[in-house]
Amino acid sequence: MRICGIKLTHDGAIAVVEDERLVFCVEQEKRGNNPRYQTIDNLDAVVAILAEHGLVPQDIDQFVIDGWDGEVESEFQVLSGAEPITLKGAPYVERDADGLLTSRDGFSLALDRTLFPYKSYPHVTAHVASAYCTSPFAKTGQPAFCLVWDGCIFPRLYYVEPRRARFVECLFPIIGHAYAVAGHHFGPYRQASRTNWDLGVAGKLMAYIALGSAHEDIVAVFQELYEERFAADTEHARRYRAEVNSAESSLEAMHDFFDASALRLESELPEDVLASFHVFLERLLIREMAVALQRHSHFPGSRNLCIAGGCGLNIKWNSALRASGLFDDVWVPPFPNDSGSAIGAACSAMAAEKGFVPLQWSVYSGPALRRSDVPSEWDVAPCSMRELATILASNKPVVFLAGCAELGPRALGGRSILAAATSAGMKDHLNEIKRREHFRPVAPICLEDRAPKIFSPGTPDPYMLFDHQTRPEWRDKIPAVIHLDGSARLQTVSRSSPHKIAELLVEYEKLTSIPLLCNTSANHHGRGFFPDAAAACQWGRVEHIWCDGLLWTKTAVSERPPAEQLLSD
Repeated sequence: MRICGIKLTHDGAIAVVEDERLVFCVEQEKRGNNPRYQTIDNLDAVVAILAEHGLVPQDIDQFVIDGWDGEVESEFQVLSGAEPITLKGAPYVERDADGLLTSRDGFSLALDRTLFPYKSYPHVTAHVASAYCTSPFAKTGQPAFCLVWDGCIFPRLYYVEPRRARFVECLFPIIGHAYAVAGHHFGPYRQASRTNWDLGVAGKLMAYIALGSAHEDIVAVFQELYEERFAADTEHARRYRAEVNSAESSLEAMHDFFDASALRLESELPEDVLASFHVFLERLLIREMAVALQRHSHFPGSRNLCIAGGCGLNIKWNSALRASGLFDDVWVPPFPNDSGSAIGAACSAMAAEKGFVPLQWSVYSGPALRRSDVPSEWDVAPCSMRELATILASNKPVVFLAGCAELGPRALGGRSILAAATSAGMKDHLNEIKRREHFRPVAPICLEDRAPKIFSPGTPDPYMLFDHQTRPEWRDKIPAVIHLDGSARLQTVSRSSPHKIAELLVEYEKLTSIPLLCNTSANHHGRGFFPDAAAACQWGRVEHIWCDGLLWTKTAVSERPPAEQLLSD
């Protein structure tokens, strides 16, 4: 059984699952230097991606389109070639507690001048299915709760067993976009507009709040306004909760909430306000989760949790849930946001037929590196991992491109910029070449068996989805990967991994006694990962590019000061 999952809206992607194994997943933003969050607005992209993997539409047994906005159904206006067509899909959330696997069937998916039938499941079903089917719980047949918290919905709790999944309850009435809406009112991303939207703001705010401190009096203001406007048994709050399926109404209510907050917090520093709002939401999440688990203590089995939805990228909330003691184990896939929705759509059809069975998958299932012509001003030569480690040890960043791209929004060693972490100036240098704000952190990529000595807890974290504190004795040794609050968004790599990044870390440790490097994504500003070495060369902001065994070195050095000078200033 070969299933093709399709995500048409933002974070558009195509995934193929065959006999419970992920064959590939291609996100639109990772093709041809496309912008972040790229949609699929022409179905020819589906045909092209299938062809790149040796398939034609007729090779697919079942097409599945991820659901989207709408209470009863969703609607997509797309092109098939030059022909505009309308596709109908499932709504954003299920219509009843046991309705996750209720599909809406269509018959007009036009691919390469042929019409194909398709199914569509609710958008939240894709989140539940992608999170659970990729989890260790699915492998052992254990049940798990699943938290889905997306931008336009309240945090929703589900209970998943191998043969079924059901909705349990909404934890509290705040949409996931609340974090980003706060940035419209406080801090460096403040703006008067209530219509412009940047899907990347929430992640940037997660870094920015390290500049501030949470204050209990500010937290109390948010708690009071939350009770009054969202949670209380008042006409205003009841109307807000009743209109949760209207994204416009929910966003307007959140803006009104922060307008009222700003009037009471005008004397406070914006970084303190945002840090306090983060703490308010984190406490609310933990408290309401504990109440929900107590209310539903009759569910059998271990207390496991899967986390999905855009809010699953908040490493601090993930860590707080894991540290709460409420769960035996917590799983977050590397694509908790909509970048995993195509995989989830395919898993939804798999679950409808076989139950929530485990998916065989690898995080390195994205697009393969393309063959391309590299500009003439770059020299190329074979380069071993030992030689590359020597370059990194000399304080020179390297674009590192290996094998197929990683899934999800984090660079995990397949499409990374790597650098030594031993210089305090390296973080600023990397932020400068990436054109990022000065307060943005740079992540460490570390050998898994060494991580507990350097970080707390330092537990295996292969997808950068939990918060770790740097141990005091290491802070002066690796200053480039330490955030302002002492934390690190750690990625761990097993030294036995077949991926080239593991071999490089081993060689670098032999050379320097440091088992980690700086790791940030290799991409144009505001776009997906580089699809090939040529794109990295054309970008030209790093002197060395390593790509599947070859090292490209820039011969015509720009007038910009070299990295060594920047790091010594």
